[in-house]
Amino acid sequence: MQRLTLLLVGIFTTILASGQGKKPPQTPPPKAFVLGVIEEIDSKVLAEKRIVNIYLPEGYQAGDTVRYPVIYLLDGSADEDFIHVVGLVHFNSFPWIERVPKSIVVGIANTDRRRDFTYPTTLEADRKKFATAGKSGQFIAFLQTELQPHIERRYKTTSAKTLIGQSLGGLLATEILFKNPALFTRYIIISPSLWWDNGSLLAQTPAVASPGFTRPTDVYIGVGKEGLAANGLPRVMEVDANLLAEKLRAAKSSGLKVHFDYLPQEDHATITHQAVFNAFRLLYPARDQK
Repeated sequence: MQRLTLLLVGIFTTILASGQGKKPPQTPPPKAFVLGVIEEIDSKVLAEKRIVNIYLPEGYQAGDTVRYPVIYLLDGSADEDFIHVVGLVHFNSFPWIERVPKSIVVGIANTDRRRDFTYPTTLEADRKKFATAGKSGQFIAFLQTELQPHIERRYKTTSAKTLIGQSLGGLLATEILFKNPALFTRYIIISPSLWWDNGSLLAQTPAVASPGFTRPTDVYIGVGKEGLAANGLPRVMEVDANLLAEKLRAAKSSGLKVHFDYLPQEDHATITHQAVFNAFRLLYPARDQK
């Protein structure tokens, strides 16, 4: 009996020691979920460093021959519109949807959007309220002479370029369309702040209205139920957006296509995501892969 007891104790001790010697299974360390890359551009035009967030589509390889269109996004920092717009691009380029071609997205983070997205105003009240405003000319030069060349040198791009801008960003997109339309092939203009300088941009003749302008250019204009202008002028956002669409539609340019989209269930704060989704649907009606 004593021998049996000693034998059982020995077996139990061996099993216990064996169990204590085994290491628990190791959980692999978490991996980062990478959405894109961050670049810092030293802008001589703006005399400052600018951050751009860049999304490269699935399958992008620097060494292959495939090239991709580029979507330039104003208000493009991580805490602005970069993440959700990249999600829309990624979703719409799924092979079972294939509405939008796989694209590079360049999100331009802000430093002073009132400065960069507005042209000089004649209104004294606006000059006092927005002391740094009125430098859009420099920002457009940055896009044209520094940012676009940098992206085209560093990444495999096609000539197709889309610009997305909302609110003051929509104002800037409209100004570029009016003054330098060849900078982009597609314009997604959302809730543009055309009230700036009491709507003076709407009084100008856009370059795309010239009969000699034949370059294919697609324009989407989206606006929600947004009401009076932010600076208290008796201007209504929906009316100004309509006036912009009518002005462009009256142009004699054979290359210009204009889509107007009224979203009454959205306001100035909520419109961007739905409007970009709608813009993709309207600008790529036949799954155009150009």
